[in-house]
Amino acid sequence: MDLIRANMVRTVLRAAVAVAVPLLLLAPATARAQAGEPLRFSASLYGWFPDISGRTRFGAAPGGGDFRVDVGDLLEKLEFTFQGNFDMRQGAWGAFADVIYMSVGATRDDVRSGTVGNLGIPAGASATTEFDLKTNIWTLAGYYRAVDRADLTLDAIAGLRYLHARQTLDWTFTGNVGPIPAPGRAGGASASIGNLDAIFGLRARISAGYDSPWFFPLYVDAGFGQSDLTWQAMAGVGYATGWGEIVATWRHMEYRIASDTAIETLKLDGPLVGATFRW
Repeated sequence: MDLIRANMVRTVLRAAVAVAVPLLLLAPATARAQAGEPLRFSASLYGWFPDISGRTRFGAAPGGGDFRVDVGDLLEKLEFTFQGNFDMRQGAWGAFADVIYMSVGATRDDVRSGTVGNLGIPAGASATTEFDLKTNIWTLAGYYRAVDRADLTLDAIAGLRYLHARQTLDWTFTGNVGPIPAPGRAGGASASIGNLDAIFGLRARISAGYDSPWFFPLYVDAGFGQSDLTWQAMAGVGYATGWGEIVATWRHMEYRIASDTAIETLKLDGPLVGATFRW
């Protein structure tokens, strides 16, 4: 099964590269061929403030099994984030890069959800945890503008997305810990993953009306490779200005990785506000 999965991953990534690389290379090639088409750029800075959840299995001390927990139950604050997007287009062809870096963490008392080995946390017990999550998500894709009108633009997208996530956790169980084995009652562990996936999607911009500065941005993609499935969707409202535009949207991104990996699922869901500068 592992060999089949590895072969499938290699096949998907080869297909993604076969699609994405020509798209990326054709943009400057088309630029040289179409002297009448200007090369257009845009750069976006945005703040995305998602709720983060997912299932992670932290290895405990020998004999103590694993501490499996929903990371959403542990998080309290965003420590640092950087998020940005760069886009270039000439004629119908273009490419973009999207970068997300987040660092979050918290110390929590009275955590009562999760399992140790195959055992749930007893009713009379709780855990004190110190948790930290650092996440990097890079998307590099090419696109073809299938519709380019004043009231509607529609892009077909193909590319790659890379996720690197590292989670660290220290825990101590207190109270009536009963059936939890002694080696698993306190510990510290980390879990990390680095996944590369092929993605395919659509991006649209719909005008609110003739000559209206208001518009509705839409984005959706999905893919797989080293992940069983990754997908994201975004929708909201924007306002165009002389220098660019301002947007407010809701963005959801999800990873379903595998039940036998340390990080099984990761979900980010919440509001996004940003500004785009065009030249």
